[in-house]
Amino acid sequence: MSTKLSVNINKVATLRNARGGNNPDVLRVALDCERYGAQGITVHPRPDQRHIRYQDVRDLRPLLTTEFNIEGNPISEFIALVLENRPTQVTLVPDGHDQITSNHGWDTRTHLNFLSDVTARFHEVGIRVSIFVGADEEMVDYAARSGADRVELYTEPYAKAYAQAVAAHDAATASGSSAGFEAARAAAIAPFIRAAKAARACGLGLNAGHDLSLQNLAYYHQQIPWTDEVSIGHALICDALYLGLEETIRRYRAELRS
Repeated sequence: MSTKLSVNINKVATLRNARGGNNPDVLRVALDCERYGAQGITVHPRPDQRHIRYQDVRDLRPLLTTEFNIEGNPISEFIALVLENRPTQVTLVPDGHDQITSNHGWDTRTHLNFLSDVTARFHEVGIRVSIFVGADEEMVDYAARSGADRVELYTEPYAKAYAQAVAAHDAATASGSSAGFEAARAAAIAPFIRAAKAARACGLGLNAGHDLSLQNLAYYHQQIPWTDEVSIGHALICDALYLGLEETIRRYRAELRS
């Protein structure tokens, strides 16, 4: 099974919006990402349009040749935008209006009826639905009950725990010891393995995203190789400042083959 890399271009739009105008050109960057090997493009328009704008979504739709993933909170305006543009996939994320970035998954049990209704609307026009959840087997189960096709695991807790394991390992190595690193990495990934297995048992496809990076991606993928797709934006764009966009995408794709 091959895990696809979808590049989230929100940060490119943030840079553009900081000065107005069209530099950098979001459409050009998206097409370059595809040309350099990205297998999908992700956007996350928010109501205040502080990065990706609704018009960007409309402009991107006819140009992209890979999978298009639109993620966001399914408020009425967002639902209308997705139905208008019919991407390959919509990822439902429970963002508040004032959130800087996504910081939690759905309580799919509490919101089951709502998520079921939204999922059914998107299925009517052939859009694959993924629901953003934490590494919680119950939340995965209720996502399946909603009729969703996939879940996307919110991986920031894994990324933080992995970074702590690396820092502790580096400190221990400097003092002549390297004990505990593998155990710490295993503890970081353990709840995600359980959630991923629950998704597979429910017949759900599996995505992952948030703070995945060149530091932690290969280990994540080695432990959960049946992941269908990872969506990566912030870390990838940061790496591109030093490595260049083409080389960065090449390295992320290589991590998914390791």
